[in-house]
Amino acid sequence: MAEVIQSQKILEVLKKHIAEYKPSAEFEEVGAVIETGDGIARITGLPNAMYNEMLAFPNDVFGIALNLEQDEIGCVLLDSMTSVEEGAEVRTTGRIMEVPVGEALIGRVVNSLGKPLDGKGPIDTKTFRPVEQLAPGVIDRQHVSEPLQTGLKSIDSMIPIGRGQRELIIGDRQTGKSAIAIDTIINQKGKDVICIYAAIGQKASTIAQVVERLSAAGAMDYTIIVNAPASDPASLVYLAPFAACAMGEEFMYAGKHVLVVYDDLSKHATAYRQLSLLLRRPPGREAYPGDIFYLHSRLLERASKLSDELGSGSLTALPVIETQAGDVSAYIPTNVISITDGQIYLEPDLFYAGVRPAVNVGISVSRVGGDAQTKAMKKVAGTLRIDLASYRSLEAFAQFGSDLDKATQAQLARGARMVELLKQPQYSPLSMEEQVMVIFAGANGYLDDVAVEQVLPFETAYLDFMKLTHPDVAKTVAKENDISDKTKAALEESVIEFKKSWEGTGAA
Repeated sequence: MAEVIQSQKILEVLKKHIAEYKPSAEFEEVGAVIETGDGIARITGLPNAMYNEMLAFPNDVFGIALNLEQDEIGCVLLDSMTSVEEGAEVRTTGRIMEVPVGEALIGRVVNSLGKPLDGKGPIDTKTFRPVEQLAPGVIDRQHVSEPLQTGLKSIDSMIPIGRGQRELIIGDRQTGKSAIAIDTIINQKGKDVICIYAAIGQKASTIAQVVERLSAAGAMDYTIIVNAPASDPASLVYLAPFAACAMGEEFMYAGKHVLVVYDDLSKHATAYRQLSLLLRRPPGREAYPGDIFYLHSRLLERASKLSDELGSGSLTALPVIETQAGDVSAYIPTNVISITDGQIYLEPDLFYAGVRPAVNVGISVSRVGGDAQTKAMKKVAGTLRIDLASYRSLEAFAQFGSDLDKATQAQLARGARMVELLKQPQYSPLSMEEQVMVIFAGANGYLDDVAVEQVLPFETAYLDFMKLTHPDVAKTVAKENDISDKTKAALEESVIEFKKSWEGTGAA
């Protein structure tokens, strides 16, 4: 009897399961590798694969679908090419290439895939963003008007950068391009700006020095470093700036301010050329593919100042380009110059002459201009650019003639002192109010009787004097972002007062 009851229960359970059963099918696309080599795999059998989709190979190797052809796919491997063999199975993942983003990345050194390289353990974030994303449209943006201070007198006074701007740093190798970018990152301390430094195709030892320098300055507390060294595959070098931009966009759309440095896009273009040639895309000028302009334009256009409705966040881009023998008319430099909102050109001759930062004021320009400057800086540095340009032309003219009138001699003397005043040691950015006080003294002739070699010691001593005896002047300039008649009078009095003690020591 017990057996009959047991069988009835089993029968009821089976009937219930049959009634509730809903048939389903799992659809999985599987392709095969038909050719592999040089970090590229050619795949057949994935007709629904998407552009930039991650494809899964055996042994946890992934690749990105970059060429979608009629019969096959050109895939760039994100790992060693030796781990993928011909005939290996390939599966679609349904995921466009993405990287981890969020607060957990701040203070870390990661690779182009967001994996940690600093030995500080895993990164605790569950938020991801695609590396490629459409740039904000015209309606989603607002005018760039908020200054992003670099801390460098020559840039903040004559080539101002605004939050949401794209300002190119261009020059030959070893002229101080990275130094400007690192100084700018250091200067963001306490300014509520998150910095991202994308090191593209650089030596690992160079990046180690950058990390050490930023750590010493306390800048790693608000900085992410995306490192794709020269030893990485070209695919990771190609991804690095896009990954850095995606990480920055997460903060920008949260209403925060972000600074992203792409150092440098010349090496990025070279990596993309390598991938394109291996994918058998038709080469164009200098063997670069036809879409090399679009590569950088779709990256840099993502820098913007968002509208108030979207939170007023901003992403400022400082791309770096290396020129060969000062040739700014080469293919990649002209491309990026045409995309950006201005450029800071560093000249080797100035660098070797000891003018550092070696900014060529004639070629350098900011297309945002005075809109990204405080009123205080506008007032003291309004004619500085023109004065320096006049000085350069007079200096060339003065080499051919000995008899110069007093006005010309005075202009040459002041120009020489202003050039000296705009020199600045590396890793020592100045606040806006300190720059204003120093440039005020030079532009108003208070340094005309100071020996040229004493200008920088004068500046250091004067700033120390102001901190000790007139701290309220700097506070007023910082608070008002302007120079009222009262503040101007206080600056004039303080410079005169300081010069008496400076001259009294016999140092002048």
